[in-house]
Amino acid sequence: MQDWNTQENAQNAIDASIVSAILSARIRPGTRLGENQLATLFGTSRTRIREAMMRLEARGFVTVSPRRGWFVVEPSAEESVKVYEARRIIEFGLLRNLLAVSTQDLKVLAAHLQEEKRAIIEGDRQRLTCLMGDFHIRIAEIAGNEIIVETLRDLTARTILISMLYQSDFHAKESHEGHYRIFEALQAGDFHAAAELAIRHLDEVEKGLDLSQRPDPLSELRNSLALPPLSQEPKE
Repeated sequence: MQDWNTQENAQNAIDASIVSAILSARIRPGTRLGENQLATLFGTSRTRIREAMMRLEARGFVTVSPRRGWFVVEPSAEESVKVYEARRIIEFGLLRNLLAVSTQDLKVLAAHLQEEKRAIIEGDRQRLTCLMGDFHIRIAEIAGNEIIVETLRDLTARTILISMLYQSDFHAKESHEGHYRIFEALQAGDFHAAAELAIRHLDEVEKGLDLSQRPDPLSELRNSLALPPLSQEPKE
């Protein structure tokens, strides 16, 4: 008989793999997650996959459509506003309550900012999207509160889905500049300033989202057929 901890670890691996794929921008909003395919990939039953999908649905990552199956969520404009509101509350409190940042922690953040800059220069949008979210998770890890880390990881994953739908390349570059200002405040040991800059940064990012856009349900097929984006189609 399989050990209970082994079963639980196997189930958590499914959840973690999908969240990791979202955090690394490898999986797009609206992607279909077929139970049969996932069961084959993870070597488990459809029941286990369905249980994992239900947990991810509760965390806001997937949604189910009758007779069509599970899909990665496509956050609405209203949901996007709520996600950013939650992040402002958490990240402001997190930074205001920091007591110290070690030299090693600052080196890690500095190296991370260099990676962001490199991704901008190389035009690697997928990697840049991933790095933008990871910066905030790294700060939470510095604080050492595992509950906040997990909460912020979930919110960041949802933010990445929002970014893929609504953020332009230009505003992605502005995000990098906002990160650098937060880093400078941490480097100076001014955690109150870092908290204020985090709020300003999240405000700027949210303002840079074009929430008037609507997801294109035919985007994958459109790209496959080399057709122009929805906004460029001639109107009848």
